[in-house]
Amino acid sequence: MKNHFLLYAKGIAMGAADVVPGVSGGTVAFISGIYDELLRSIASVPRALGLLLRGRVAAAWQAANATFLVVLLAGILTSIVSLARLITYLLEHQPIPVWSFFFGLILVSTHLVSREIQRWNWTRVVSFVLGAAFAYWITVVSPMQWSNDPLSLFFAGAIAICAMILPGISGSFILVLMGLYSFVLGAVKNLDLLVLMIFASGCLVGIVSFAGFLRWLLARWRDLTLAFLTGLMLGSLNKIWPWKETLTWQTDSHGQQVPLLQENLLPARFAEISGQDPQLVLAIVLAVAGIVLVLGLEWLAGRRQQSAGCAE
Repeated sequence: MKNHFLLYAKGIAMGAADVVPGVSGGTVAFISGIYDELLRSIASVPRALGLLLRGRVAAAWQAANATFLVVLLAGILTSIVSLARLITYLLEHQPIPVWSFFFGLILVSTHLVSREIQRWNWTRVVSFVLGAAFAYWITVVSPMQWSNDPLSLFFAGAIAICAMILPGISGSFILVLMGLYSFVLGAVKNLDLLVLMIFASGCLVGIVSFAGFLRWLLARWRDLTLAFLTGLMLGSLNKIWPWKETLTWQTDSHGQQVPLLQENLLPARFAEISGQDPQLVLAIVLAVAGIVLVLGLEWLAGRRQQSAGCAE
């Protein structure tokens, strides 16, 4: 029960991260030590479905590690339902402190993931640079406009869900780049079941197939893959920088103007252009709080492993 509660709490943290555009729940899964198990469980779903169709319910549940997935998903959904409004409110009214907290969290997470790479050489460095360049490109690329026909929606769901389980890349931000974020959000608001079913089916196919592929990469070329994922996390910091100037806007499903393209600024330049307080001291405090939180979670995880080792 204690382990289930801890897993539920990790799901809440993943859901809170997914609510923030530019922050990935995959990052939280990685730093909380459940990433490999998450990929393994998702990749096992097709085999579990085969067992279920043959009437072997208990074997199917065990094959998919369904208890793990259900508890984690419950935490994610709880977070999205309960924290979405709060985080959205804070992003609207206190964006600098919120972005600063996540900046510190992801910065130290990048360091912790890089420590798992057993040996650095030129191939790992190239993989790291490619990951950083790709994530940075994602944060600055001009938005496009995908069609909202069924086939496009299916592939949009598959691509967005893949981004959600990659550390450093936000699935919601991918939808913004595709020009489908407002459309999908409107479908959720209006309960457009046809649109949601097409999008969800794409998500299901995408997450199962990509989780298996990513798990295979980690099993075969773990250091190379970790180097690429570390680069993804570092490159994504461009999106999370707290001080920005909005260059272009878009209209969301509620008819409100929301930022689309933004440029990073130094705190002094931000104050000069916007006339607002850059809240530098508060930003530093919250960035440090994010760093301390991640290091504290790592320390607790280490203590749990030591306790488990002593128990054996």
